[in-house]
Amino acid sequence: MNRSARRRLTAAVLTVVAVTAGATACSSSSGSSSAKGADSKTYTVWDPYPQFAKGSAWTNLLDKCGTEAGVKIKRTGFDTSDLTNKALLAAQQGNSADVLIVDNPVVSTLAEAGVLTTTDDNKLDTSKVDPNLLAAGQSGGKTYGTPIGANTLALYYNKAVLKKAGVDIASVKDWTSLTAALEKVKKAGKKGITFSAIGTEEGSFQFLPWYWGSGAQLTALDSGQAVSALSLWKNWLDKGYAPNSVINNTQTTSWQEFASGDYAFAENGTWQLANAKKAGFEYGVLPIPGASGGSAAAPTGGEFVTLPVQDDTGRYATSQKLVSCLTNSQNLLDTDTTLSYVAPTSEVQDKQVAANAELKPWVDAVKAAKGRTSDDLGTKYPKISEQLWKAVQSALSGSQSPKDALTAAQSSVK
Repeated sequence: MNRSARRRLTAAVLTVVAVTAGATACSSSSGSSSAKGADSKTYTVWDPYPQFAKGSAWTNLLDKCGTEAGVKIKRTGFDTSDLTNKALLAAQQGNSADVLIVDNPVVSTLAEAGVLTTTDDNKLDTSKVDPNLLAAGQSGGKTYGTPIGANTLALYYNKAVLKKAGVDIASVKDWTSLTAALEKVKKAGKKGITFSAIGTEEGSFQFLPWYWGSGAQLTALDSGQAVSALSLWKNWLDKGYAPNSVINNTQTTSWQEFASGDYAFAENGTWQLANAKKAGFEYGVLPIPGASGGSAAAPTGGEFVTLPVQDDTGRYATSQKLVSCLTNSQNLLDTDTTLSYVAPTSEVQDKQVAANAELKPWVDAVKAAKGRTSDDLGTKYPKISEQLWKAVQSALSGSQSPKDALTAAQSSVK
């Protein structure tokens, strides 16, 4: 690693921002944290799945891929935010893992720090990956890894609540018709919609479908489209269509409100599917509508499989074999089913829907989704996101108008 790359890496270690969507809650780690094995036949894999212990389907797959490549796998599962710090420090010490699986917004941070190899360097084949999902791992015109799967946001709805209110879900096609449905639900004595607007990345994550659905761009937080999106949420609170609790709601507490059975809609993700089946009422899923119709772009969650820079470049060929094994069609199907993810390729998505028709709206949502660091935002995204969630908090709490809050946000970003 050259001197300028090391300077970038040191800066990244000091300023690392772990951007997570809250898609999976992980709190412990398993395995050894030593990056390199005792010999050249041991390859290390670091991932953000500490919930999967030795003997699980995930670790068995890792061992299987290692056997096929003729090497032994030494795997460590970290908490998502801890993994970013560990990866940066390991790179600084020249002790990176051979295969690193990280939350997709982190890829640009590691790439700009000089931690990761490009797909041109490591020869990973990403030709089958949906372009909108691959974009989350691209920076400066280069691609750094391949997605192992994706999750995103959509609207869950309670069929009984909508039926009581006389709402036909087929009529909900845009913001106007959604708001009209919420009005009917309130008049019927039920509650409208719940979501997470907390002052963290979770709040930005949940606001982005509405923000992008308005036509707004993250480079212009004060645009008229952006103001219309924040005004939509503020209007819902003012009219009682959404509860004031959304200001402090996480995606978990928002889901708990919906699970009470009183709400017509809840914005949440694929990771709640298992809980939805346990809710005790009939539900459906609708892609979040854009302002004028169609599916809004929701942000993608999920991880990228990457190959960090190694002093011994001879290791790349075997690492590439490991990643190719982990992301081949059959293994993607098995892994994404385990993780409740939508696969990153149309081929596997079709297989998922054939096996479970309930995944169809989620596949549609993922196809319309967008990486938070896309549009070449890279490491600019965390700062933009922070100002965005602050603007949402200010507007929903009533301390500023949506326009003033977003004007202040744009000024702070500049």
